Amino acid sequence: MKSLVRPAPVRKGDKVAVLSPAWAAPAYFPAIHEQAMRRLEELFGVEVVEYPTTRALGASPEERARDVNAAFADPHIRALFSTIGGDDQIRILRYLDPTLPFADPKPFFGYSDNTNLSAWLFARGIASFYGGSTMVHLGSGPTVDAEHLSSLRAALSGEGDLTYALPADSQDYGFDWSEERALTEASPREAAAPLEFYGPKVRVRGGTWGGCLEVLDQLAWANHLPDPCELDGAILIFETSEVLPSPDLVGRWIRGMGERGYLEAAAGVLVARPVVDDRDNPAPASVRAARRAAQRDYVLAELTRYAPDTPVCFGLPFGHTRPQYVIPYGGEITLDSELETITGHYGA
Repeated sequence: MKSLVRPAPVRKGDKVAVLSPAWAAPAYFPAIHEQAMRRLEELFGVEVVEYPTTRALGASPEERARDVNAAFADPHIRALFSTIGGDDQIRILRYLDPTLPFADPKPFFGYSDNTNLSAWLFARGIASFYGGSTMVHLGSGPTVDAEHLSSLRAALSGEGDLTYALPADSQDYGFDWSEERALTEASPREAAAPLEFYGPKVRVRGGTWGGCLEVLDQLAWANHLPDPCELDGAILIFETSEVLPSPDLVGRWIRGMGERGYLEAAAGVLVARPVVDDRDNPAPASVRAARRAAQRDYVLAELTRYAPDTPVCFGLPFGHTRPQYVIPYGGEITLDSELETITGHYGA
């Protein structure tokens, strides 16, 4: 895969930007946001700097992009955190200055709609991190999950390798943030399903690219996707959101990747544990299991058609799940389907 610039590490005492490039959730749920900011500072020893649109309702794409540009331009800011995703971050891309992140590479953290920014940085030769939106994984509940802490620390420090241990439990959503208990109580979880490996028993290492499939679909229409040659030897990372796209639609997206040449170019594929439940219409355990299996089967059918000799792992806890690992985007991951392990490489 094409060589990317790794962001400089973050040290204790550094300033970090907290932004809302898509949806300004902190304006609706200030208590969750403020708890996330306290934890970010206390757990990682950084100083949080909020930007004008972080809590601004209805900020325009130009205004949100102005904050992103300002954070990349400020030499005192050493990392950028997105508060949450949304659905229109693609609208800010045309207003971003591509010279700023390349002049001073800094780690960017986000997932879901933040796939837009990570893919934009990738196209300009800058690696980032997939995961770490502050509202979800730092702001809610009585504690921060150990998996999130360990991977976020590794990403910030730019040091070490981390083999992703399967959490004991998992969840698709927590309490409604408008409820006081969302700040202090642990919301219900279920036992985590084991990782599933398919394809040849091999060990492959490569830089990552991908993200939320609903966002990649939008980026494709806007002509923001890389050429297949840029993904030669890559580890593709795919996940889906709380929108709950149907398994056949997910299969169509993977088929499109195959027709574009991405699946044949890749060295391996990681598919995240998918969201299969809805807080407003909860499903029984049997239905949730069936939904996960259906998505896996549709994805696997397309993968084996285009790249039968490519190893794939299903169920890694990244993206829209909790606990969540913050994984490299453009940085490297090793997929070992013989030992059935996935390792993120956070060092240079």
